[in-house]
Amino acid sequence: MTQQIPTESESTPPQPPSSPRWERETLEKVLLASVEEQRRARRWGIFFKSLLAIYLGVALWMTLKPMGKASLDEGFGHTAVIDVVGVIAPGQPASADNIIEGLRDAVEDKNTKGIILRMNSPGGSPVQAAYVYEEIRRLKKLKPELPIHAVVADMCASGGYYIASAADKIYVNNASIVGSIGVIMGSFGFVDSMKMLGIERRIMTAGEHKALMDPFAPVDPVAQQHMQGVLGLVHRQFIDAVKQGRGARLKETPDMFSGLIWTGGESIRLGLADELGDARSVAETVIGAKKMRDFNPEENLLDRLSRRLGTVTGQVLLEAANQLQAMPR
Repeated sequence: MTQQIPTESESTPPQPPSSPRWERETLEKVLLASVEEQRRARRWGIFFKSLLAIYLGVALWMTLKPMGKASLDEGFGHTAVIDVVGVIAPGQPASADNIIEGLRDAVEDKNTKGIILRMNSPGGSPVQAAYVYEEIRRLKKLKPELPIHAVVADMCASGGYYIASAADKIYVNNASIVGSIGVIMGSFGFVDSMKMLGIERRIMTAGEHKALMDPFAPVDPVAQQHMQGVLGLVHRQFIDAVKQGRGARLKETPDMFSGLIWTGGESIRLGLADELGDARSVAETVIGAKKMRDFNPEENLLDRLSRRLGTVTGQVLLEAANQLQAMPR
């Protein structure tokens, strides 16, 4: 039997092509894919930068927009509007500093024909309210011909009414809440709870009544009586201010200064308010200057920008999160 010896070509398996052309084509494809990926990333980068620039531009425009108000009013009369909204307290929008700054700016503006205090407050600090009350009285003496009116929206109670009573007139809605001429100080008592939990109160003072109104100690009758006297004095100051501001218009009743509240219609009947009206009707028909200009002190530019940009960023992130949740998994 004859055995054939295979040739070299038959014994060696076929090899893959290794020509320089094949390597070059593969390298070109990899490079083209890399370039395309970079272009795609650059396009997305440009898109997001443009979007951010648009948001910044809109926020800046909205921030700077109020600065042009003064030029619009040159040569024309306007009604100055100052908001007394929310709790009257230091550091709040309705703080004495903010309201007084708005009042002074409005009075100094030669085009101001009258001032409206737009009231919507449950009250707050009697000290802050007293500051504003006294400033209104001072400005009225300085410019007796300039009307200052209070216009009540939902509520004008406690310290809010303290301020409003200094105005020339108080305008309300039938459903407004007016009054609450009183003073309150709140606290809690945890004595029995501490006994149940086995907690021992340890406190050191220099002064017999230094721990006044301590919620972790039994009520001190002497301190309680003293604090009631203090509240009474503040209440008396509040009552005197209302009587001075409202004068003979008040139809005093036994419960008028008891802390009760009344509707707008009832407050007119009692002399706590004067007439029905809103800001627009008072500006147009009472003051005689239909154009209303906002004299609320504005935040500084950086604070306003950061707050508005924060809001915009939050909205963008929320929208992105919603879209991600809606994507199929």
